[in-house]
Amino acid sequence: MRIVVPAGGIGGARFLRGLKEALGIRAGSDGDESTITVIGNTGDDITLFGLRVCPDLDTVMYTLGGGVNESQGWGRADETFTVKEELAAYGMQPTWFGLGDRDVATHIVRAQMMAAGYPLSAITQALCDRWRPGVRLLPMTDDRVETHVVVDEGDGPRAIHFQEWWVRHRAALPAQRIVGVGAEDAEPAPGVLEAIESADVVLLPPSNPVVSIGSILGVPGIRAAMGAATVVGVSPIIGGAPVRGMADACLAAIGVETTARAVAEHYGADLLDGWLVDEADDGVRAEGIEVRSRPLYMSDIGATADIARAALDLATELKGRTR
Repeated sequence: MRIVVPAGGIGGARFLRGLKEALGIRAGSDGDESTITVIGNTGDDITLFGLRVCPDLDTVMYTLGGGVNESQGWGRADETFTVKEELAAYGMQPTWFGLGDRDVATHIVRAQMMAAGYPLSAITQALCDRWRPGVRLLPMTDDRVETHVVVDEGDGPRAIHFQEWWVRHRAALPAQRIVGVGAEDAEPAPGVLEAIESADVVLLPPSNPVVSIGSILGVPGIRAAMGAATVVGVSPIIGGAPVRGMADACLAAIGVETTARAVAEHYGADLLDGWLVDEADDGVRAEGIEVRSRPLYMSDIGATADIARAALDLATELKGRTR
């Protein structure tokens, strides 16, 4: 079976770990990389201290490769922050985004390869040669795309990088708009469309529907390609609240209610064939989409594997039906 998973950071990475468990692919193993192709969000990417940081790609890579900080869900395990402290001592900004020492090594390798002319897709493959995530990890695009948020603090609207809004302000500044700068002119990275077109199923994990999955779908050609596939999504909203993070602030910025039904309708029946919601949302209906309810809390690897199996089972059931 060939499975494509567009993924953001923590939610996507943990779902992928459960999917690997369900398929019997062990953490840190090579596995059969043709089985799962991950299309990683790069809209969160940011340049800091001369280094290109790709938070979602790295979170997937570290999580599936066995090197993530489990308590945070992002960053490296056993991390230290000497470089961060030294930069602060020099008065370097920003201080609100901290890079750990082990993590910095990844960004240095990426920066050097970029300077040598390598595209992000080739760089990601080279980084994965170390981590052996057991999946094929592709960035959504090799082009530079950044998610910016338009806010108004009383002096009129201004755009700030998504990371500043998310990390520094904790999404507390009301967002007027969320914009994917460069998305309209971007092209899918090599292998992305081919993976979707040859996939047996596409699974949307419980990643942020606006700035993670939404950013991936915003790259021209990707949504259309997925529309021809069998697509099953897992709701990131349970009982009217995000499972984690601040997806509700992102949904509010685009005028979508924070409910499992509203997110399904936001994706649309032209994309989704099936939608898994939590038991707390049993009874939810979305026109043109098969909705099933089951426990969706990814409390441990076993529970997450069960969610992944349920998504695969529904996709298999729906595959072949007339869209």
